[in-house]
Amino acid sequence: MTQADKAAIFQRLHEGPSAFVIPNPWDAGSAFLLETLGFKALATTSAGLAFSLARPDGAVSREEALANAAAIVNATSLPVAADLENGYGPSPEACALTITRAGAAGLVGGSIEDATGEAQSPIFDVGLAVERVTAAVEAARKLGFPFMLTARAENFLHGRADLKDTVKRLQAFQQAGADVLFAPGLRTREDIRAVTSSVDRPVNVMMGLQGVRFSVNDLASLGVRRISIGSALARAAYGAMLKGAREIAGRGTFSFSDDAVPFGEVNAIFAKARP
Repeated sequence: MTQADKAAIFQRLHEGPSAFVIPNPWDAGSAFLLETLGFKALATTSAGLAFSLARPDGAVSREEALANAAAIVNATSLPVAADLENGYGPSPEACALTITRAGAAGLVGGSIEDATGEAQSPIFDVGLAVERVTAAVEAARKLGFPFMLTARAENFLHGRADLKDTVKRLQAFQQAGADVLFAPGLRTREDIRAVTSSVDRPVNVMMGLQGVRFSVNDLASLGVRRISIGSALARAAYGAMLKGAREIAGRGTFSFSDDAVPFGEVNAIFAKARP
């Protein structure tokens, strides 16, 4: 299957008729496991990758992120989109370069945040944020296939629970040509509905947040088209590892292995992976 074929499949997933889940593997192995479970598309996780490199989120370079994305693309036959953080630079030109290189890595979609990465001023001015999305969209349109550009409004992840400004930004990103809109951190039905009802592009909502218990059907009824889970699966995996390791270190016992997937089962799954 060609990259253009995958791109067409990915585009159709966003056209409905209901919501779909795009889980977030952090390496080739987790990507292949997710494909075997029947998911239709995958997206990378910047935090999951950073944790696997013993770094905090945001401390991974463009080159490292795209190398990870390419490994995931090569491990699966599914369409793969990428968490491209803030485009790996503040300028519109940096965002455009990131999208161009994402296409070269085999990706069929990617997201650009309006977060600066600076604690004192965490969100780009809306004017610059729109310029960055516009440049990313223009780069995506030059790729020769329908690369799905997701524009992210990061207010809720940075202590700015300003729904009005978030909606304003998403509407501006829509006008700039973004294919998908995303405001990570929404936690209530009211806020999700306010976003989906204010735009006419597919909306992605992130699950895997503690205390948020919406189902796929719940989110579809609120107008959500795509559901991602960020670093939640990676954190769940690390949680299981920490629980086992703490048992060994603290009690000197090994009962955690009762919950581990049997070696033979995992080995048989990966025996079917592409070389």
